[in-house]
Amino acid sequence: MEHFNAAHKLYNPSWSTEKNNEVFGPCANENWHGHNYELYVTVKGQPADDTGFLIDVKELSAIIKEQVVEKLDHKNLNLDVEFMTGKMCSSENLAVGIWEQLEPCLPETVELYCIRLCETPRIYVEYFGEK
Repeated sequence: MEHFNAAHKLYNPSWSTEKNNEVFGPCANENWHGHNYELYVTVKGQPADDTGFLIDVKELSAIIKEQVVEKLDHKNLNLDVEFMTGKMCSSENLAVGIWEQLEPCLPETVELYCIRLCETPRIYVEYFGEK
């Protein structure tokens, strides 16, 4: 598990302020709001005969930190994160964006299986790719 803090707002610019507030409630706050996100990355594949590892967890953690956490931690998702530009900054879209950041950086022997992104202890999304 990795952890990062980030701010965002849910706001559709083609809608009126009233409709945004109706649909997104406090998440449309014009002054943003933030979350303490928890990120779970699940991979799958065959463990290596010599180590018994699918991937060394230190290596996986380093990839996640470099490709995701450093790009998201203490950032405004709407303004500061290149891979979220032009997208609604929902947890669902953020999970897809995280997948797209990680998948090409994993060794060929490792397959990304699931991104679980927790916005709060009771609100989370899981993304399994488009296969």
